[in-house]
Order: sequence, then C-alpha cells, then structure tokens
Amino acid sequence: MWCKKEELTRLPAQTLNSHVHPSTSESPPLQADGSTSATPTTKCIIEARGLGKTFGTQRALNDVSLRVPPGTIGLLGPNGAGKTTLIKCLLNLETPTEGSARVLGCDIREHDRASRQRVGYGPEQDCHIAGMAGCEYVTYCGQLSGMSFRHARQRAHEILDLVGMGQERYRSIDTYSTGMRQRAKLAQALVHDPDLIFLDEPTNGLDPSGREHILRLIGSLWRELQISVVISSHLLHDVERICDRVIIIANGCVLEHESMAVLKNRHRRVVELAPSSDAERFVNVLTRAGRAVERLSNGRLRTASESDSIAWIFELMRDHALPPAEIVANPNALHELFLQSLATANGGNSTPPPVPPAQPAGTD
Repeated sequence: MWCKKEELTRLPAQTLNSHVHPSTSESPPLQADGSTSATPTTKCIIEARGLGKTFGTQRALNDVSLRVPPGTIGLLGPNGAGKTTLIKCLLNLETPTEGSARVLGCDIREHDRASRQRVGYGPEQDCHIAGMAGCEYVTYCGQLSGMSFRHARQRAHEILDLVGMGQERYRSIDTYSTGMRQRAKLAQALVHDPDLIFLDEPTNGLDPSGREHILRLIGSLWRELQISVVISSHLLHDVERICDRVIIIANGCVLEHESMAVLKNRHRRVVELAPSSDAERFVNVLTRAGRAVERLSNGRLRTASESDSIAWIFELMRDHALPPAEIVANPNALHELFLQSLATANGGNSTPPPVPPAQPAGTD
C-alpha cells in the first residue's frame, strides 16, 4: 500500500534534506533552442543544449537539446541508439564531448556532485556488491548518499518492502534471481529519497507477476510521491502504459519529444472493436454506415474514425441494438510512430554527421 512521501521517509526533514536537497534557486534554466516540450515557465528536471558525446570516431550523441518537465518519461530507441550514453552524460558518468546540461537545475559540469545528490540511478547491468545481503547493500547505498547508518538501515527496509522484497532481503545478493536483482536495483535508486530517478531497462528478466508489480510501482512514483522517472526501454508497451511523455532517440539524435497525448493525436485515428458476440452484425452495421472494416487475426475489427470521439460508435450500437464490445481508440499509436521516426532517421534526415578522422580519440 502506498503512503505519502513524508510518511514513507519517516526521517527528520532537516536530516535528510541537509544531505540530498541542496538549493538550486541560483541556477537559471537554459534557453530552449530545439524543443517545444516545455514552456519557459515550466520548471524542468532536465535541460540539455547541444549535448554531444564522441568515442573515438564514433558519435554516440549528436546535438541533443531538450527541456523535460517533471513526470514519468519514457526514453525509447533501438539498441545502440544512444539512450544509455545520454543517461550517463546527464549523470556525469560519461563526460560530454560538447554542449551543456542541467539536472534538477544543477549544471553537470560546474556542479558535478550536486547534480547527482537528488538523483537515483538503476543501470541496466547489475551493480551489486558480491557477498552482501540485499538489506546490507541497500543500506550501504543510503550511507553513500550521506545518510547515517541508522537512518539508512531504516529507510532500506521501508524501500525493500515497497519493491516487494520479503525475507529474501537477508540472503546474499549473489543468490538472487534476475527479478530479485532488479528489485534490489530499484530499491537502491530510491533509498536516499531522490527527486528524479533514471532506470535503464528495469523490467529485464522479470516474470509476468514481477513485471506487473514493478510497472505499477514505477508508474506510481510520480503520481503518488512526486518522484520523476526517466525509464529507458525498448519495450513500447511498458512505456505507453506508465509514461506521460516520450523521448524517441536513434543514431544519437532526438527524433521526437512530446507528451503521450500529443503524439497519439498526431497519429491517424483508428478504432478497434472486440464484440462480445455477433461480430458479423458489427461488420454489416459499420459497412452500411460507410465505414471500411478490417478483420484482424485476433478477432477484433478495425475501422477509421474522423475524430478523437468514439461517440458515433455508441450511437450505432444503441440504434442497432448491438451487443457489448470492448472499444480501443488509437491502438499501437506509439508503435507506429516509433517505426515512422526510425524510418525517417534511416532515410538520412536525422543521421548524425561523421566525425573527422583527425579528431582526438581521448576527448572524453
């Protein structure tokens, strides 16, 4: 069961805040030059301008400019798109070759440590310490964030309860399944009460029930605790389900950055119906109403709609006494937009320019 953020922490506010909540009021926001994703009055959690990263002659990030407001943000892209490199640059785990960025108002170059104090990170690869029990590991991560041992231990058990880890917390982390390791990674990212967490493929290796629990938890972090989340994934269904904003990246370039609602509205309007019975009657009624109907392999019916409203379907069902049906507006909108963005990038419109061979390889 969820509780309020202050109830979950149960630590003296002055103790926790002195470690992880430095003031950022003196850091003015960067001016946006390539994104319409946030208005100038919106307080952004991430601001990047012309951010680039080069490994030798390989350009991993190219001129990334973003202004990202708080919320649950999905970072989508194929393997090798630059998602992990972008996260690591924002965390200063990789030094950007060019450009500038702020995280929670702190410049990542000028205030390296301060820019990470209010941020949690769950990397794709395991980051555990061999030989430690799960509760010891999460407690140690809290201490690394500046918490006392007593407070870190109390907080670790609260967070381990939150991520659904029971008595397994007392076992050596070396004996954990992949799913249990994912839960431990999420717990260590949350233990110091961050304002923002980056999660890189957080559902990898989870069984269906574990996946459901973690997705519900991640989706509730902003809604219930006002903790912003950037989730990097190649699983579009997960992102579409829990995120309110999407960043699509490929070839090191940002192809799309908008709210989920805006991106779906840009997509062609399609409605899918799953009649409880008499599917043939639905086809006949829709056809007589001038609608082209496509039968899908899963038994559903697909038809186009001239507007976002599906009231016209309800009217047809009422007028013709049709049986109940499940109605889904704009299904797979994110999937089609993702493929369209990648096609544009592969066509050359978003492909980053090659790096001149003479450029030094040790720039980072």
